[in-house]
This record gives sequence, C-alpha cells and structure tokens, in this order.
Amino acid sequence: MSTHDTHAVSEHEMLHHHTELKRDKNHHLVTFGLSIILTVLAFIAVAYEAIPRSFTIPFILGLGVVQAAFQGLVWMHLNQKGHRYANIFMLSGILMAFITVLCFVFLIWW
Repeated sequence: MSTHDTHAVSEHEMLHHHTELKRDKNHHLVTFGLSIILTVLAFIAVAYEAIPRSFTIPFILGLGVVQAAFQGLVWMHLNQKGHRYANIFMLSGILMAFITVLCFVFLIWW
C-alpha cells in the first residue's frame, strides 16, 4: 500500500467523522428545540384555566415522559454503543419506580 492510499483513507475517515459530528449537532439542536416546545406546552396547559384539570395532569405527565426520553437518549447518549450497563441501571431504576408507585396506588385505593 502506498503512502497516497493511506492518506486517502484518513481523509475519508475525517470526512465521515465531520459528517457524523454535523449530524449529531443538528440532532442536538432539533431535540433542544423540541424540549423547549414541550416545556412551553406544559406552561400553557397550567396557565390557562380553561383547560380542564382532568386533561392537564395526564398531559403534563406525558410531556414529562417524552422529556425524560430526550434527556436519556440525546443528552446522556444512552442510545450509543458502550452504554449497556448504564441502560440496564436506568431501566432497572425506572422499573423499580414504577413498581413502587403501583404499590402505593394499590395501598391507597384498596
């Protein structure tokens, strides 16, 4: 293999890396914008008293789930390779929180 071939491969790798960084940057900006929109929607749902409370509470909880997914997948990079143990611990924590809330709900209502 000549020196020229090695140089061409490294330029290709650099171009691929640059494209990947640009894609990640755009992905972060879109997700940030969506997070801001979701936060504004939550404030609007609470601020306007014309929206019934029976809609507002589940709506805000749903927005919270979406925000948590954004935080985990985009900002904490849990969707990338090498984060298997972090994913396992996060999912275990979510499962334990769900079971705890479920137990308290059944204790209160029954």
